[in-house]
Amino acid sequence: MSRRELAEAACVWLWETTRQRFPLDAHYIAKIERGAVGVPSDHYRPALRAVLGVASDADLGFSTTNRTSSAPAVIVSTPASVSTVKEVLMSAADESAEFLAWAESTNVGELTIEQMHSEVRRIARSYLKMPTLPLFARTKALRDRAFTLLAGHQAPQMSRELYAAAGWSLTVPAWMSVDLGRPEAAEDHARAAWLCAERADYNPLRAWVRATQHTASFWQDDYLAAADYAADGLRYTATGSAELCLSSALALDLARAGDAGPAAEALQRAQNAANRLTHADDELAGPFTCSLDRAGSLWADTRLSLGEADEALAYADRAVAAFEEHPSHLRNLGSERMTRLVQVKAHLVRGDMGGLSTPLGRFWRPHRSSASGPCFTASPRST
Repeated sequence: MSRRELAEAACVWLWETTRQRFPLDAHYIAKIERGAVGVPSDHYRPALRAVLGVASDADLGFSTTNRTSSAPAVIVSTPASVSTVKEVLMSAADESAEFLAWAESTNVGELTIEQMHSEVRRIARSYLKMPTLPLFARTKALRDRAFTLLAGHQAPQMSRELYAAAGWSLTVPAWMSVDLGRPEAAEDHARAAWLCAERADYNPLRAWVRATQHTASFWQDDYLAAADYAADGLRYTATGSAELCLSSALALDLARAGDAGPAAEALQRAQNAANRLTHADDELAGPFTCSLDRAGSLWADTRLSLGEADEALAYADRAVAAFEEHPSHLRNLGSERMTRLVQVKAHLVRGDMGGLSTPLGRFWRPHRSSASGPCFTASPRST
């Protein structure tokens, strides 16, 4: 074998056994032959033994006493020959080259990251239109892939992007768990999603994770914990519709908890957020965006919880009218049903039995069940 062939064969063996690339080349083989490298690195020696078919380093002509893997070489202040100095310097250079090869190696590329984020967006957009359980399985598979990649080696920026993808892929099943009646399971997903948001240092993910944690607490009737999550989430909402969602949710939490003054303040913040609403910065769709009709549903429920049935009915009527402006396949049917339920409750509180016929008739019209479509009938947040 020529020096180049030997180096290439050793590199192939290293790739097959370690899945890492090393800068071993004909020039380095020549340095070994000249004695400029006394004992090659711990990576190169087994590769050369395997390619050349020998059992030990001594069979290759390398001393087994000049080098150990447990401690770095130390140059002591005693007279040394020129060849020894060269050997020490070249060995240190080889180790630096090995580190470079390791540092540049990665198990994930930009296209993989892009594909994972694209898959999360597709799942979120499908959430209002497709059966929940198949989407749950699809999201879980994406989450597992992100976990596997994070266990490998990549550049810090790639790691942050992976953590963001993992965080979204955890937030979606958390929301699904609430809609399927398991808010306690959602809490486990959401805690892991929060860690990913912190590692990614990504505020939009932080905000929607808090919205998800709020939702899980809300549907366990823990309105104070829900309010804490919503209030904390508002710290991360500089752009997008997360501020509208979280401030509207906070108003309802506080109203349910009987804290009328702060509830009114949160409702005013939500209405101010609605005036500057833009969806341009919303990364995902589905439950991770908040339209004016969705927010109006929460405002109506807030007013009803504060004992203001007339105002609640006015908000609900406007929200329902906004829903009806869109074709059914583009509407958040769960949120619409919740809004119609607020209409019914407001009519009952007002003693207006004659006004029940229209919202009741539309509320009970046939629609897909959770077995065949999105399960949003229980939750105003997923709505």
